Amino acid sequence: MKKETLFVAFSTQKGGIGKTALTVLISSYLHYRQGMNIAIVDCDYPQHSIAEMRKRDTEQVMADDYYKRLAYNQFTDLNRKAYPVEESDPTNAIESAQNLMENSDTTFDIIFFDLPGTLNTQGVVRTLSNMDYIFAPISADRVVLESTLNFASSINDNIISVGKGNIKGMHLLWNMVDGREKSELYETYEDVIAELGLPILKTFIPDTKRFRREQNTQHRPIFRSTLFPADNSLLKGSNIDLLSDEILSIITE
Repeated sequence: MKKETLFVAFSTQKGGIGKTALTVLISSYLHYRQGMNIAIVDCDYPQHSIAEMRKRDTEQVMADDYYKRLAYNQFTDLNRKAYPVEESDPTNAIESAQNLMENSDTTFDIIFFDLPGTLNTQGVVRTLSNMDYIFAPISADRVVLESTLNFASSINDNIISVGKGNIKGMHLLWNMVDGREKSELYETYEDVIAELGLPILKTFIPDTKRFRREQNTQHRPIFRSTLFPADNSLLKGSNIDLLSDEILSIITE
């Protein structure tokens, strides 16, 4: 039987909470480290942040012998080509994914979708309704939390509960967690989340500057790239590996 390609999105209606960074980091970890076949449909129109990152990454590899060797070694040692990043928009995102699957020799395990941060953008609700799983990043900030809970409740009430879409599950996840904050704050927020009946992942992502570290002229270890996985020295303590494992345990049940 042909394996099903899962559609997954890190999505919220609040900007700056890390959905694009998580999409890249998890995609690169699963593709380059775990050997899964991943693709991204970048429908965050008009900025297309991931597509622009792929262009920057590729240009630097072509211009820099150090990264050129890294890319060559990765291809020869792991036999891993770069995963495709398809530019689209919310209205045509599902069709873009279907065309990608039809025109590729690869059977993708997961296609991640990077969407605009508002449900009011044309096509966003339709695209979200076609996801198999949605993961909504949240932080211990009242404005962010209220916005994301409204987003999650709206998706749950208008799509999942009434069976209008394909969504099998939606989970919240703590992102940008400040280790200096008291755990009681998170426990209080989680009590509110539990009252709404929204599941939350056990794994949290800490707030750390490494999330902004891309390919660089100093050839320092890379964390965020569409062409390479996070360097082992930076992966430790980031919880990206743990988050990937927990997400896989949910979507492959």
